[in-house]
Amino acid sequence: MADQHTVDVSALPPVEQGRGALEGLRVLDLATMMAAPWAATYLADYGADVVKAELPGTGDPVRKWGTQYKGVSLAWKTLARNKRLITLAMNKPEGQELVRRLVKDFDVLIENFRPGVMERWGLGPDVLQEINPKLIILRTSGYGQTGPFAERPGFGTLAEGFSGLAYITGADDRPPSIAGYPLADGVAALTGAMAVLAAVYWRDVNGGKGQVIDNAITEATYRLIDYTMLDWEKRGVIRKRSGNRLADLAPRNTYQCSDGHWISISGGTQAIVERMFRVMDRPELITDPRFLDNETRLQNVADLDEVIAEWVGRHPQEEVLRRFEEARVAAAAVHDISQVAEHPHFKARELLQRIDDPELGPTSVTHVHPRLSETPGGVSRLGGVMGQDNESFYLDEVGLSEEEYRKLKDVGAI
Repeated sequence: MADQHTVDVSALPPVEQGRGALEGLRVLDLATMMAAPWAATYLADYGADVVKAELPGTGDPVRKWGTQYKGVSLAWKTLARNKRLITLAMNKPEGQELVRRLVKDFDVLIENFRPGVMERWGLGPDVLQEINPKLIILRTSGYGQTGPFAERPGFGTLAEGFSGLAYITGADDRPPSIAGYPLADGVAALTGAMAVLAAVYWRDVNGGKGQVIDNAITEATYRLIDYTMLDWEKRGVIRKRSGNRLADLAPRNTYQCSDGHWISISGGTQAIVERMFRVMDRPELITDPRFLDNETRLQNVADLDEVIAEWVGRHPQEEVLRRFEEARVAAAAVHDISQVAEHPHFKARELLQRIDDPELGPTSVTHVHPRLSETPGGVSRLGGVMGQDNESFYLDEVGLSEEEYRKLKDVGAI
């Protein structure tokens, strides 16, 4: 029986192995770390054949990141799922020539080197698309391929600050905050994958050619808050930090219950707020001048939060959620990861499924999301051993001779 403080993997349903909508799409993932490889992972989840290349002997830095279990990075296991793994040294002439040989058989190439590096290696878009005019190239970088900051190193953490997101995140009396997880990288991964699919559609449906996608992590992150630019443009207002509150809506916060657990509340409509006041046995607040509408509630948000916190704080979480649910008030529990694993709703939706991993054994894996009804995709493997697919890829698929393969290994190109 599994330890009560861990996921009972044996009770999870087996991992889905459905057909993927992107079957037949071939992706060469030359990127490292988070944002760009993550975009490739999303494509792989839906059936794309993703071949990930790593520097021989070194590998992707993510292999050394985060929690290690049995000598393996758990972050790597998730980030590199569904990918075939090869080694390839693009900083060597032999490796560069090999890339030029490979791209003729791929639909998409993904890279995240500093702008100019691929060009210096003779692997710029002009070279690669001359070999394969239908090749789609996703270039993810901190600041984009152009502009005065283009060649600066850029990571998701920097993007949260540079984009303006960190400035409006956190408590008003505390320093700007960055997320406790790779938020900007995740956003750039999604915009990158979305742009690849748009380029594939243009190429395959509209008879277009391959395109180059300039995916700046800073701009992908800024897109989350671009509406605040209109506040500055039209009203001269620079948004400030407001904690859990939102400058556009009240109430919107987390509140602690009498048993120490937390809930989150969002007053998305006037009707929801009025129902909330009735549940709290405070119907007079509906006509209170401070809380008449969203505008007045925003002006008196501290008073509003105090009223809600006082009522919530007198009741256990289960009761608060039950009463709010009965009254159709938008509220939810604030969960830690163990509660996510055990919640009946997530279990019913099979958020976690079971996969047998050669290194970790039976392991939970998050199902492909969103799910497609006819071609849901699936997870066939977690991130594996560096270069584990070298022989089958280079010898059987690319068609290298045994001698070519040995020579490339000898010079450290693969």
